[in-house]
Amino acid sequence: MNLRMDFNVKRLAADAGTLFSRAVQFTEEKFGQAEKTELDAHLDNLLTRAESSKHWTEKILKQTEVLLQPNPNVRIEEFLYEKLDKKVPTRMNNHELLGQSMIDSGNEFGPGTAYGNALIKCGETEKQIGGAEREFIQSSAINFLTPFRNFLEGDFKTILKERKLLQNKRLDLDAAKTKLKKAKMADARALAEQDLKLTQSEFDRQAEITRLLLEGISSTHAHHLHCLNDFVEAQMTYYAQCYQYMVDLQKQLGSFPSAFSSNNNQSTASAAASVSVPILPLSAPLPATTTNASSGFTELQNFSGSRKARVLYDYDAAGSNELSLLADEVIMVSSVPGMDSDWLMGERGNQKGKVPITYLELLN
Repeated sequence: MNLRMDFNVKRLAADAGTLFSRAVQFTEEKFGQAEKTELDAHLDNLLTRAESSKHWTEKILKQTEVLLQPNPNVRIEEFLYEKLDKKVPTRMNNHELLGQSMIDSGNEFGPGTAYGNALIKCGETEKQIGGAEREFIQSSAINFLTPFRNFLEGDFKTILKERKLLQNKRLDLDAAKTKLKKAKMADARALAEQDLKLTQSEFDRQAEITRLLLEGISSTHAHHLHCLNDFVEAQMTYYAQCYQYMVDLQKQLGSFPSAFSSNNNQSTASAAASVSVPILPLSAPLPATTTNASSGFTELQNFSGSRKARVLYDYDAAGSNELSLLADEVIMVSSVPGMDSDWLMGERGNQKGKVPITYLELLN
């Protein structure tokens, strides 16, 4: 028992002596009173690159978290749940909340009405977008955020630990050099030379360990590149899903021309109403649908022949059987037996395809 206590006291005294010599060496270096062993250029460059990797990884991680969850309060809540190792409660996102409000209001106005039916369809699409957003966030968190966070909390902390140890070994080495310079007696010089040889060996060994860890940053960058590809693919999938959902919704809304005309018949002021269909200008005024125009379409659909029509808005064809349109251009339109009453066959030179009548104005 006494031997163990004696050993611990000696070890404590030795550690205290080492810490003191490091402190003295560090202070003398700051005041220019002692020489400092410089790291080789390669190791110094690796340390600089590691610091740069840490800085930009933290920045990218933070901004991605803001992108995926703009609400800071929710981010804090999710962080606390993660630290407590508890499951984050499921909540509806903004798209899903909007979709539910649209569905509820559509049911209130009546699914049998054009407006109510359109609200329900829009609400269902918003909820689909909300689901796609949820999948995108989950995929990004697993395949992009987690590897970045693991680097900062794992690999880089190990690098910091070994770099600090290298700094201590460097101070020990320089303190041994200073001790050798100050030694006058032969015995003191021999002891100092032995100490210098030992500290030089420990410094070289620690420098090699640190170098190997720092060179591993290249592997980290390669892994993060793979994660970045996964993130881009997740974004591409998410936006493609959203685009397809909106294209499908637009085609469904295009089947409600009577809703537009009934709104326009309520008052002449409603001729300046706005349409929120994506490919139409958000502030584009709807033309007043007159009785003559309506009868013109009816006449065209009931009899063979073709008429000139002016395009009111740009239209992107949703399929190969449709014709894309540009606002203000003039095309020829005709009716085809068996075609939906909301569509006509449009012709522009050698191009031919279905066009929605709500985008057209017949010309005399």
